Amino acid sequence: MDPKSPSKTKLPTLGFIRHFRAFKLAIAIVIIVLLILIGFYLVRNPGFNRNSSYFTVVLDCGSSGTRVNVYEWMMSNDGIITNSNWELPILLHSFPDNSTKIEDQKDGCAYHCMQTEPGLDSFVGNASGVKESLEPLIQRAEKWVPQERYKDTPIFVLATAGLRRLNQEVAMGVLDDIEVVVKLHQFRYRKDWIRVLSGREEAYYGWIALNYHMDVFRNSSRLATLGLLDLGGSSLQVATEIEDPTMDDHHDGVFRSKIGSFEQPILAASLPAFGLNKAFDRTVLMLLRERGLETSEISHPCLGHGFTQNYTCRDCFIDGNSPTQMRESDKFSLHLVGEPNWEKCKRLARAVAINSSSSSDWSKLPDDSNCTRLSSMSDENILKMVGGSHSVARFHALSGFFAVYNLLNLKASANLSMIWEKGQQLCSRSLNMPTKQKYADFLCFRVPYMVSLVENTLCIGDRDIVFGPGELSWTLGAVLVEGKDVWLSDASRARNIIPDLRFRRVILSPYFLFVLLAFLLFIVYRSQIKLPMPGRKAASLPSYVGPKRRPA
Repeated sequence: MDPKSPSKTKLPTLGFIRHFRAFKLAIAIVIIVLLILIGFYLVRNPGFNRNSSYFTVVLDCGSSGTRVNVYEWMMSNDGIITNSNWELPILLHSFPDNSTKIEDQKDGCAYHCMQTEPGLDSFVGNASGVKESLEPLIQRAEKWVPQERYKDTPIFVLATAGLRRLNQEVAMGVLDDIEVVVKLHQFRYRKDWIRVLSGREEAYYGWIALNYHMDVFRNSSRLATLGLLDLGGSSLQVATEIEDPTMDDHHDGVFRSKIGSFEQPILAASLPAFGLNKAFDRTVLMLLRERGLETSEISHPCLGHGFTQNYTCRDCFIDGNSPTQMRESDKFSLHLVGEPNWEKCKRLARAVAINSSSSSDWSKLPDDSNCTRLSSMSDENILKMVGGSHSVARFHALSGFFAVYNLLNLKASANLSMIWEKGQQLCSRSLNMPTKQKYADFLCFRVPYMVSLVENTLCIGDRDIVFGPGELSWTLGAVLVEGKDVWLSDASRARNIIPDLRFRRVILSPYFLFVLLAFLLFIVYRSQIKLPMPGRKAASLPSYVGPKRRPA
């Protein structure tokens, strides 16, 4: 009987092997394509990894309006936090940002965009007004925070000068109305997270926000800190590091900063009537005194030709010959008309800046930068300490300062002299503003007022003044300080997050993905082709050898 052919017996086996190898190749290709698609999705959607970060919502309830900020954080280093030594979290992202759509912003918004107006102090006893102001902002925050993170995202509602001017009982009523609105949403909150800040707290938080943003706290070498000038609608905040290490927290306006490993006495001052809007109100009051208290129309030297407006001055309520604390029901309305006079305007602005509003001869003030002309005020000693402290060579001017600077459309390196010259060029030409931006009509008052604050009130005209960054808010500092309890309570969670973060960073690294893909391709290649080993003969298929015949 003829022996069976070896090729016939192995044909089914070889066919199975070929199909199996083709199947393995198809599976490998599918895996590689899926990995490429996943990597592409992760690159295009950074929010996919947000479970490793956490968020904080802050509502800034100011005098001119209410604003929302959302911060996305990551714990630094090993995520271990203790009461005595805690590491600052890393800010991954803040909202609103440059991607915020223009329809979400107010016309002419130069800083602190995404805002509702007016301030909450206008809604005393008006719960529906409070709700209408807060709802759009909280809803916007809900778009920036992933829905699955709502319940563990704290929300702080912190009020400043607008509610500070109210008596405590009235302000508490507004805070209660705020709490009712916050309860309607899923964010994590506590009653003590809804409160009114003191002016010095606001200044201190702004200082922390500035130095954190500029990486002063994170530098391994001890860098000189930056001074803060923050000009709002109602108040002016100033904060700077001071040289005297013996000062303690009991000194008025001094905070012992304990941010990360940084510890130094910080001088923080707040001037409650020196904001842009309140200062303009004081110019109106000065003009009223000059022209007669009974008049209903005022010609203002800082307003342009053709300007006319019915104006409600909230701090111009007059009792006899002196301003008094205005009650909530009090209003003082008059008609403002522009009568431009640059020389008179800058003297008026300077008189307000040095608190000479009670003087009847303000128009005779000399045009100089003599700091000794600062009138007596409760914070005079603090301001002298700011001007006399030379531990800070550079100040950053934020908020209202930046808004005025932005309207002038100057270069980033502009100094006070350039600002003064540009303002004089604009305001000496009959005070017709070349822009329709919000508050542009008041620019010719704000330029000399802003310069006078720096040179005459604070006496820091010899320092380096930088305008901006425009997006920076004191709310960042408030979260770092007031949110410390949140970091501490979540310390165990943070320790679990950090290893996960490191693992994700490795997995999502493009280098790791490249090596992984190359390895898979190599495996596929090796599974299809069996390469001969060096020094060995290549394997060959067995050939048929017939049976040997015996010799006859």
